[in-house]
Amino acid sequence: MCWGDITQKGYEKKRAKLLAPYVPQTQGVDPALQKESRTQMPAPSATPASASSSSSSSSSKFHRARSGGARDERYRSDIHTEAVQAALAKHKEQKMALPMPTKRRSTFVQSPADACTPPDTSSASEDEGSLRRQAALSAALHQSLQNAESWINRSIQGSSTSSSASSTLSHGEGKGTSGSLADVFANTRIENFSVPPDVTATTSSSSARPAAIDLPPSGIVKGMHKGSNRSSLMDTADGVPVSSRVSTKIQQLLNTLKRPKRPPLKEFFVDDFEEIVEVPQPDPNQPKPEGRQMTPVKGEPLGVVCNWPPALEAALQRWGTTQAKCPCLTALDVTGKPVYTLTYGKLWSRSLKLAYTLLNKLGTKNEPVLKPGDRVALVYPNNDPVMFMVAFYGCLLAEVIPVPIEVPLTRKDAGGQQIGFLLGSCGIALALTTEVCLKGLPKTQNGEIVQFKGWPRLKWVVTDSKYLSKSPKDWQPNISAAGTEPAYIEYKTSKEGSVMGVTVSRIAMLSHCQALSQACNYSEGETIVNVLDFKKDAGLWHGILTNVMNKLHTVSVPYSVMKTCPLSWVQRVHAHKAKVALVKCRDLHWAMMAHRDQRDVSLSSLRMLIVTDGANPWSVSSCDAFLSLFQSHGLKPEAICPCATSPEAMTIAIRRPGVPGAPLPGRAILSMNGLSFGVIRVNTEDKNSALTVQDVGHVMPGGMMCIVKPDGPPQLCKTDEIGEICVSSRAGGMMYYGLAGVTKNTFEVIPVSSAGSPVGDVPFVRSGLLGFVGPGSLVFVVGKMDGLLTVSGRRHNADDIVATGLAVESIKTVYRGRIAVFSVSVFYDERIVVVAEQRPDASEEDSFQWMSRVLQAIDSIHQVGVYCLALVPANTLPKTPLGGIHISQTKQHFLEGSLHPCNILMCPHTCVTNLPKPRQKQPGVGPASVMVGNLVAGKRIAQASGRDLGQIEDNDLVKKHQFLTEVLQWRAQATPDHPLFLLLNAKGTTVCTATCLQLHKKAERIASVLCDKGHLNAGDNVVLLYPPGIELITAFYGCLYAGCIPVTVRPPHAQSLTATLPTVRMIVEVSKAACILTTQTLMRLLKSREAAAAVDVKTWPTIIDTDDLPRKRLSQIYKPPTPEMLAYLDFSVSTTGMLTGVKMSHAAVSGLCRAIKLQCELYSSRQIAICLDPYCGLGFVLWCLCSVYSGHQSILIPPMELESNLFLWLSTVSQYKIRDTFCSYSVMELCTKGLGNQVEMLKARGINLSCVRTCVVVAEERPRVSLTHSFSKLFKDIGLSSRAVSTTFGSRVNVAICLQGTSGPDPTTVYVDLKSLRHDRVRLVERGAPQSLLLSESGKILPGVKVVIVNPETKGPLGDSHLGEIWVNSPHTASGYYTIYDNETLQADHFNTRLSFGDAAQTLWARTGYLGFVRRTELTAASGERHDALYVVGALDETLELRGLRYHPIDIETSVSRTHRSIAECAVFTWTNLLVVVVELCGCEQEALDLVPLVTNVVLEEHYLIVGVVVVVDPGVIPINSRGEKQRMHLRDSFLADQLDPIYVAYNM
Repeated sequence: MCWGDITQKGYEKKRAKLLAPYVPQTQGVDPALQKESRTQMPAPSATPASASSSSSSSSSKFHRARSGGARDERYRSDIHTEAVQAALAKHKEQKMALPMPTKRRSTFVQSPADACTPPDTSSASEDEGSLRRQAALSAALHQSLQNAESWINRSIQGSSTSSSASSTLSHGEGKGTSGSLADVFANTRIENFSVPPDVTATTSSSSARPAAIDLPPSGIVKGMHKGSNRSSLMDTADGVPVSSRVSTKIQQLLNTLKRPKRPPLKEFFVDDFEEIVEVPQPDPNQPKPEGRQMTPVKGEPLGVVCNWPPALEAALQRWGTTQAKCPCLTALDVTGKPVYTLTYGKLWSRSLKLAYTLLNKLGTKNEPVLKPGDRVALVYPNNDPVMFMVAFYGCLLAEVIPVPIEVPLTRKDAGGQQIGFLLGSCGIALALTTEVCLKGLPKTQNGEIVQFKGWPRLKWVVTDSKYLSKSPKDWQPNISAAGTEPAYIEYKTSKEGSVMGVTVSRIAMLSHCQALSQACNYSEGETIVNVLDFKKDAGLWHGILTNVMNKLHTVSVPYSVMKTCPLSWVQRVHAHKAKVALVKCRDLHWAMMAHRDQRDVSLSSLRMLIVTDGANPWSVSSCDAFLSLFQSHGLKPEAICPCATSPEAMTIAIRRPGVPGAPLPGRAILSMNGLSFGVIRVNTEDKNSALTVQDVGHVMPGGMMCIVKPDGPPQLCKTDEIGEICVSSRAGGMMYYGLAGVTKNTFEVIPVSSAGSPVGDVPFVRSGLLGFVGPGSLVFVVGKMDGLLTVSGRRHNADDIVATGLAVESIKTVYRGRIAVFSVSVFYDERIVVVAEQRPDASEEDSFQWMSRVLQAIDSIHQVGVYCLALVPANTLPKTPLGGIHISQTKQHFLEGSLHPCNILMCPHTCVTNLPKPRQKQPGVGPASVMVGNLVAGKRIAQASGRDLGQIEDNDLVKKHQFLTEVLQWRAQATPDHPLFLLLNAKGTTVCTATCLQLHKKAERIASVLCDKGHLNAGDNVVLLYPPGIELITAFYGCLYAGCIPVTVRPPHAQSLTATLPTVRMIVEVSKAACILTTQTLMRLLKSREAAAAVDVKTWPTIIDTDDLPRKRLSQIYKPPTPEMLAYLDFSVSTTGMLTGVKMSHAAVSGLCRAIKLQCELYSSRQIAICLDPYCGLGFVLWCLCSVYSGHQSILIPPMELESNLFLWLSTVSQYKIRDTFCSYSVMELCTKGLGNQVEMLKARGINLSCVRTCVVVAEERPRVSLTHSFSKLFKDIGLSSRAVSTTFGSRVNVAICLQGTSGPDPTTVYVDLKSLRHDRVRLVERGAPQSLLLSESGKILPGVKVVIVNPETKGPLGDSHLGEIWVNSPHTASGYYTIYDNETLQADHFNTRLSFGDAAQTLWARTGYLGFVRRTELTAASGERHDALYVVGALDETLELRGLRYHPIDIETSVSRTHRSIAECAVFTWTNLLVVVVELCGCEQEALDLVPLVTNVVLEEHYLIVGVVVVVDPGVIPINSRGEKQRMHLRDSFLADQLDPIYVAYNM
């Protein structure tokens, strides 16, 4: 489940100020007691009701009902509540300690602030704060000794998530306290672990990302491979090295996951090619139906009464003319007093006027607006039954078809668009309404009624009497005998939310009235009280139609009156001595709540209390409770008549009024388990999981009923099977208007036998209700088709689950009993989602308690897991017109991520049981069989190589000069004034240049300073600390001239020293540098006070600034004795947070420069533009080395200058007509995002990129195809060739393996199957195939470089359809790691490794640590042979091993980033086998919890993985290094050390 406690930023201080007057100053009191005294807190709703709610006396219940919140009691079936309590008690024994989620306080201010300040906040003034902190602490510790568990929950909720290393350092006394707290509930020894540099604190003020920083881990240097060094600390949950609350929660989470909830998976299998999704096997013990096939049940014949009219309109005419004074309909005012009574005479005369007006007065004589048969919308408010009745009968008399709909309130009503669709499909152009209602409709500025979303253009007609024309004496409406022509259309919302119009014919309308009259035994002049909506369903059938047929008098009680005076309908029954009342369970419930108001009401006149939702699971208890309360007021037990109805089949069954004294009908107590398999079993074993249902009487007169299977062909059920109730009678709907296909499946069903042959030829109508016919032909309904949730082949009913949720003491948490249950389809099955509205005054703890108990209750009673349980703020769920929850719209919000929950729990682990079985690695296959297997399968061994260096002629440079220093000296003599470097600033002006001679001279001066000032010897290491520029280059050659070994290091960032300086310090230490060369500014920074706060500045080696150099010649330039001597050290922080230094020999340097020169055809007349960081890898080589070797001119653009001028790089390329340019992904992303919408502006500035032949992204990762594609597409308009952009590939062992270069075929792309990649296999698929991944070749392999694809475990070569580690052999491979612990075995393993078998077994290879594959393409390489393309998939260190499969984080991250518009960035990592997903939220904080289900869904659907923890953070929290790569391990460390200050942390159960 996911859950959240809350974190704080600057919110704390503000909150303390605001709450200071209200926080009770109780010190040293148990926090639990303080919670009690929270009534001092001013809550807007602090009516006496909520204040006295702690005393659960009946009076407080009664008060709450009066305050309007009473819906929560509505469903409380006592039977059900008992069951739930029993189920929960059973759970208590095996209680799970669920980790409560972490939530930032400021996210949802709804919840009242806790009275006790969390243990480590600095909210109040220091002394008061510390006192209160100690008080809280001692109370907490005191309590923790009694019960650790409640303490966990409380502390997790109370303390802020920033109880991290950073906050502990900020308070002196905080240190001790948070340590002891952690001890209380982590049971781990807290090791003093040095805190990794805090990433997040760099630029907290701006929301931009912190300046790119390379962060090594704390004290881990590449002396050991990741596998060995981290696992010892990190992969055990017990050895948690950080005093962190997060890891405790994860431990809790793991503990809950350790208990297998479901049957264990089958034995592991050796994976075959396709990954199979586990198909749930039917349970062999599941109950099966055993009865015979049912036969349709007939109702009593429809009696023939001589005075029944031939049509309903005829009845109106008869009563209107002969009994004009008789009352027909009484309307009530807001207080529940009768305000107007419509007589039959008035109804007749006004309907006539309306009919005449509609037909004759709306258009001209020749072009009437309405013709008989046209459809008209009726828009009348629920408190105006009189106007509605006149309009309805007016339409019937005019022979136009009324379509009653709800009054639209806003342009965006829930489901409003679908109503519009219904109006459009019915071809409605006219809407009838009242004057008052028309005035209340939303208007535009100029007074017109707004165009409602999705509605057709309507003409509004007001039907108040004063606007109607009296019909002439000779005009008579046409009243014919009822036939099959449509009479009216009733709208109905389907499960998916679409609205359909059920068309009722005139004959059906009449027959239904006759059947109701017979079943209810109506007699003329009776009074009935109607509490239902008179526009549809039973309210319309009894109160408007059957009413007129039998000259009844209806008293209509509107919903609005019920809200203010819940007892009003009972008072009406008493006042009018009504014989019949039409109600729903909620009305019974409300009347009971308010019953103390009226002691002297009598219900003895009632012969029928028709409960129209008698089919609901909670109707039994409502009826029972109502009877027991009102029997003393004269209510007869036999008067309670539940009935079942549906828009399609109209009234299906109704209990007839019983004979006084006769025994009451029995109940069915059914087993929930049986029901879930669609079988009727009387519940015996466990009374907790039973459903008690009452019958809804017998089939209607003149009707016939059968039960068919709910899905598939309409096969008749067996007698002990649950199915959909189907009815055949003249009284039923005839079609869905305008939807022929759906109509056939619903209104023209011919049942079939088990053999599939039709049974009879009478068509039945599907009612949409599920049930069975019990003994004595009594009908029982157990649910609706719309509420059917089919999970793993078992059927559950949404209403039953709602009832269970309400039976778990929901009063404290759920607002007015508003709970919605629906299912969403995730990963090949339906998953249950429960959404409830949370009371504004519910505490975090109560809500969490309620949620965890609901999960247990549902699991125990329904034996089904809930996928997601969400609480949203009160009144935020979309409403239906009568105030219920609009389920389909709620579901849509949930799936779109716009529900904005304030609490959420997800339990994918318990309910997703169909994941494929985890893969077990096959036992190692011997080398011989691999070879034979590959030969048999016709697979080549996957290897590729660049051009052969030996065959390529080069000028004398190579033979003459083995060392770069010699090349520079030679150039200084041969071409002294040839400019090698140009450095640009943000304005694009040249700030510095260096010719061959200038560079040589400056290098000499630096060398002499090193010898004189630094007293360095040949072979000493020197750290170069410079901003990107020419000084860095001169310092580098100065070191070489002096025989020192340069180490280039990125200078610290002045604004974020604490984060960046430790990295510098670490490289200085690890490289054992004897001296630091730098500028004056940086030198001051290194020795500053701020620096002293971050590192020990006293221990820096000699620092020499090179700004003012003495003019002194060097006596001699150092020449290394052999080319194998070290030239420089290359230090870099890998994405996994590993700091590694590699040794580059002079031979490797020359080899590398030569390979690049050949590949890119570089020579002295060429210019290249470089926009890269020059500190490591290929970026450094291009910036500092290549120009000196090849003689071309390099235009240097420091990437940070782009932040102040985005146009800089592209305008430089355009201005200098550059053919080859190099950049990093961060630069490309800056340009794509920043200039994407300014292409016109670029054109206006005259920027043209048609000169560019190659634009190369320097990277050590899988090519980011989407970014390079968008870059190419965007700048195509300013001349960029689509073939220009390519990427390089390098790694720590060899900084340049691939580089596109000028000749050779264009980079190719392939689509591979993601599922196969997880199995380390490469399967090419077509574009657009599901689960496919687009990969691009990483440039061309450099001359002299060979690569082979190797199985990282067995070290054997692989065939070309396999994913394996890329091994490389080349003259410019680094000569090893430079580490403190010269670890020889690692050295040999990474740099000089042999294949375990095969032709290439004699060659020495270096392991790149990257997974990839080789594909032979159809293209021709320069050598004339077919070209072998190398595809890089990802770093081996980064991969996640989950369920025996190999995942690449970027693939999961790509899926997650697509799920919601507010996800800015995302990163994943694993922690103790749990997948943790961190998402940056760029929207408002209310959306934080929307992301949790979406993230869980997409990872499950696309990657077959269950997310363990979802962390929602602010933008810029995910650390990204200078190369634009995410540092996931660093993020993991910060998460575990509790330093992320997340908005929300959800722990999925």
